[in-house]
Amino acid sequence: MIEAAHFKRLIFRHGQWPRMLRQKVSGFGKVAADFIFPPLCLCCRKAIASTGALCPECWDKVRFIERPFCERLGTPFSMDLGQDGLLSPEAVANPPVYGRARAVAQFDEGPVRHLVHRLKYGDRLEVARPLGLWMARAGADLLEDADVLLPVPLHWRRLLKRRYNQANVLAQALSPHCGVRVDPFLLERVKPTATQVRLTRSQRALNMQGAFVVPEEARSRVEGRSIVLVDDVLTSGATLNAAARVLLRHRAARVDVLVFARVI
Repeated sequence: MIEAAHFKRLIFRHGQWPRMLRQKVSGFGKVAADFIFPPLCLCCRKAIASTGALCPECWDKVRFIERPFCERLGTPFSMDLGQDGLLSPEAVANPPVYGRARAVAQFDEGPVRHLVHRLKYGDRLEVARPLGLWMARAGADLLEDADVLLPVPLHWRRLLKRRYNQANVLAQALSPHCGVRVDPFLLERVKPTATQVRLTRSQRALNMQGAFVVPEEARSRVEGRSIVLVDDVLTSGATLNAAARVLLRHRAARVDVLVFARVI
């Protein structure tokens, strides 16, 4: 004879109506939670319909990067030239070390900057969830045959001060949407570089020389792999070029770049 408790477990595991009941209870819980803690815009904190989103006003201020754009740099063209795969004059004159770069949006003084700063300096890690989804869409062509996501590492001193690496948080948020695993240990930052905010392009490149190494135990995981470097913002490209150069030196098959925002 089946005990009552065991019978209930069987029903709740295999029955259809308990599943529907659980869904209704779950839905009710969400409604109650939204009533007590209403979803707010990630930027301006206005009340919105669902969590992890922007209000219409903030959304309209984001300058999303869409085709047509440069195949190498991912920078938008001012007009549609009717042909994919074109390179910008900048990509021809100063090609990056990495293969291709993609970004969700242009970095400016509006909502994009606010989102980056909330994630990077404000300890608001929940911001990474929608950013990861947007990055998966923006970098779909890079991710379809990628082997691994590599967040750009911080030097241990900066990591100790900040307590987390925003690039790793973004990579972890991105991974479920693209099915590409994250390996944050393929690259190590061994040089405590100065902040690059006020440096020129040439100064940034000099600042990043010798900043990265591939640890000996990671070399076999780099060789022959298609790697996508993940970061929050692409400015001059000095950091990402330095990282890509070291990876390619250790025989990575390809190195591409995916960021949330880039300076145009």
